[in-house]
Amino acid sequence: MGKPEKKNIIFVDDEKRVLDGLRRMLRPLRKKLNMYFAESGKEALELMVRQECDIIISDMRMPGMNGAELLARVKDEYPATMRIILTGQASEDSTMRTVGVAHQFLDKPCEPERLKNVITRALFIKKLMGFPALEKLVSGMGTLPSLPDVYAEMQAKLSDPESSLDEIAACVERDVAMCAKMLQLVNSAFFGHFSNVDSPAKAVQLLGLETIKALVLSLHIFQEYEGEKLPFSIKELWDHSLKVGELAKKIAHHETGDEKIMNASFMAGMLHDIGKLVLAAGLPVRYREAMENANENGQPLWQAETGQFKVSHAEVGGYLMGLWGLPGPVVEPIAYHHRPEKYPGEKFDSLTAVSVADFLLHEQDETPPEFDMTNLSRIGSVEKLSDWRGLRQEMEKSNE
Repeated sequence: MGKPEKKNIIFVDDEKRVLDGLRRMLRPLRKKLNMYFAESGKEALELMVRQECDIIISDMRMPGMNGAELLARVKDEYPATMRIILTGQASEDSTMRTVGVAHQFLDKPCEPERLKNVITRALFIKKLMGFPALEKLVSGMGTLPSLPDVYAEMQAKLSDPESSLDEIAACVERDVAMCAKMLQLVNSAFFGHFSNVDSPAKAVQLLGLETIKALVLSLHIFQEYEGEKLPFSIKELWDHSLKVGELAKKIAHHETGDEKIMNASFMAGMLHDIGKLVLAAGLPVRYREAMENANENGQPLWQAETGQFKVSHAEVGGYLMGLWGLPGPVVEPIAYHHRPEKYPGEKFDSLTAVSVADFLLHEQDETPPEFDMTNLSRIGSVEKLSDWRGLRQEMEKSNE
């Protein structure tokens, strides 16, 4: 077996001493990375003409071309590249403009261990996608399509000076795309890194009305869906996702009582099928074919997707949420919820909670899915499935 291919990363900063410090600090990653250093946006773009780049990390404040302008060019010309911005003392207006072009936002100066962790996680995320054209599609997404009626309502609420945060939160809670974008923002350094954000409503409260107005009305972080009719109901997708989040959180509470695991389970459950939205909106004809193949062949949709795209909605969703900087305990359940046996966990965690919750909520379908018990056997939880089924029944009764 050959050595894994090294990824290429470019660091951009107009201060040579900063780049020299990065060289020294990141020396332990040389076996995984080919590292390049540029002292300007112009130099970085010249480098990218000659050398394919997997990740670019740029300072915001630079003379000539600032970080936002550089990443906007990279997004247009090299959409498959992961784009990370370092924000220090830049103006709020210029930094806000990176929201549409950067996947992740780090504060400057960035703690060495945090930067190493971000890069290491970026390498993990890159492994999820094995189809270059699809990687380009997903990486190039700054927004996801929202339901037209919810989008219109959000625009109206934000234009009304009498609107409250609760009303804005109610809009977000009805739309999977808005929810994902809000969670990306509350996990960014510029907006403040918040842990235990367990709902879209809490994300809205943390960001605040004025910030949301600037983001939505000026920078258009939400996008109305204007393509051909999707081959499934976004409302039904969201209703199912909320139920998976709720049940996953109940299972995590039953098993651990750990608030972090419970919150990660809820967020991952809410977003576990977001890859369906990415594929259906980005490649509608081919996604419709995948759905037709699944129906004709009597196979799970994720398997038909894999036949069509080489990856399923699970990997696509995990890849996008990883690009957007959501934490590992949220990203990994999204990426592996249909194949938990492929994830090397040794104890109960958010992945188990989400994969089981999704299975139990599909268990009463006309053609219920099969469930690989490998992961439950590995963590010694096979006998707990009946208890978790009881939690589903309790939830269903309380929602009647």
